[in-house]
Amino acid sequence: MYAGEPARQLPDYVLGEKMSFINTEVIRGITGVSEEDQASIKSFLQGAVYCWCKNRKDEWFSLRDLMGGENFYWQGTPLISLYEKHEAKGSEDPVKDAGKDAGWLLKAVIGSDLRQFDTKKEDLIRKYRWAGE
Repeated sequence: MYAGEPARQLPDYVLGEKMSFINTEVIRGITGVSEEDQASIKSFLQGAVYCWCKNRKDEWFSLRDLMGGENFYWQGTPLISLYEKHEAKGSEDPVKDAGKDAGWLLKAVIGSDLRQFDTKKEDLIRKYRWAGE
């Protein structure tokens, strides 16, 4: 979606046993960011997932672990387009709203990964752990 275009609702889709989640999961698309920007964000997040799995193999992680805390400053990364989208829309909390979008993109990245991941919802956020396969 680009400036001036009407918002459109993207369909949810389900990833099942042939994908990388151990359990069936629903993935939602995001709007308001170009496909090119989404692809860049997904590549960026995939790199973060690979680093986590290499260095913290048996530990659960969430978007907050990968892109929050010390990594909250998104300028200079593809993630900034999510913040800019919500800021331009006049969001009361563009950081929180951008984080939600990034969370859906992370879920899509993990869902398309060749490895298997376990997932759980804890403290209102989605967490993942590489199943070692």
